Amino acid sequence: MTRPLLICDCDEVLLHMVRHFADWLDEAHDVEFTIGTWDLANSMKRRGDAPPLTREDMSGFLGGFFPAEMHRQTLVPQAREALAALAGQADIVVLTNLEDQCRTHRIEQLAAFDIAHRVECNQGGKGAPVARLVAEYGDPVTVFVDDLPHHHQSVADHAPQVWRLHMVSEPKLAPGVPTAPAAHARIDEWPAARDWIAARFADGKVAEG
Repeated sequence: MTRPLLICDCDEVLLHMVRHFADWLDEAHDVEFTIGTWDLANSMKRRGDAPPLTREDMSGFLGGFFPAEMHRQTLVPQAREALAALAGQADIVVLTNLEDQCRTHRIEQLAAFDIAHRVECNQGGKGAPVARLVAEYGDPVTVFVDDLPHHHQSVADHAPQVWRLHMVSEPKLAPGVPTAPAAHARIDEWPAARDWIAARFADGKVAEG
């Protein structure tokens, strides 16, 4: 019998990222990062009289953080326990938007927190890779968890039968991120999210768009 499938993002779902990214920008680049939204252009600024940051600067900072500073990241409360419980019901894939060369780093990073599941890297929208994973696993009842609204829309477009749970685990960020219109639910803490996911699996029905 085909087991259900959980496809789960990593940063700000399983591991905290922005709080540690902000610390590193402060320490290494004298850049202030205000945690409040995912609008990087309005969240980052140089201190003093330095010229404003460009989009290229901001992208470069992300490239500097991954993988060199990934060791800073910490586990989201109850994420490990939730995945361990759900693994009794379902197969689990971590789908993370990092460059492919970071895959081994992400696997090792999660393993250090006793999270050992398949990891796939992706660039761009997650709808197409989610659809491929669902087909690979035999079209089971599937739940997708991610913090970014546009990924929920992408999954809705490519794999509308997948349940979509919006989660933003960083308390300073969550209030500034509106609930994804394409998500079926918004839950920012793992104990309640685990119960919601388990209920979708137990019900055995796919989503209807």
